[in-house]
Amino acid sequence: MATSSRKVFEVFVSKVPWTVAGKEMREYFGQFGQVKRCLLPFDKETGFHRGFCWVGFSTEEGLNNALQKEPHLLEGVKLQVQKNQRPFSGRKSNKNENE
Repeated sequence: MATSSRKVFEVFVSKVPWTVAGKEMREYFGQFGQVKRCLLPFDKETGFHRGFCWVGFSTEEGLNNALQKEPHLLEGVKLQVQKNQRPFSGRKSNKNENE
């Protein structure tokens, strides 16, 4: 089984400005390596995202590049980026995952 090719190296990002969409998160983190997935969960009641997301890189190098940069600024807001301790591969995704 080719599980190594399916492995995703993930960061958990918090303090995401409400004006930022998944597309911008992918573009921003794409400078560190190929982004395999980006999950930005939305609140069904408010229609806004919940202020945090998971970004998965296809290589460990991309993950390390993202973790080494400090600070991460997006739209003037400092993002908190840390290595994700729990894989999100089994989590329910939403239709905005790839935006």
